[in-house]
Amino acid sequence: MMYPGGMPPGRRPAQQGAYKDLEATSLFCPRCKQAQPVRRRLLLVLPTGEKYSYHCAVCGEEVGSKTEKGPMNGVLPPLR
Repeated sequence: MMYPGGMPPGRRPAQQGAYKDLEATSLFCPRCKQAQPVRRRLLLVLPTGEKYSYHCAVCGEEVGSKTEKGPMNGVLPPLR
């Protein structure tokens, strides 16, 4: 069925950036062979953001990583 504007009444399209900052709570662990809860650890503080790694909460295996871009808190801008 076609609706005017392409969407059913009462539904709105997702706003851009609505899923900008997703945070993983569980990921597949190759050692445990199933999805497990994860813990996030800060690896690096980069000029462009911060890099995190995700580790299985059961066995400690690294199961993923993420780089968050944006302003860093507590870091001074370079001198001119």
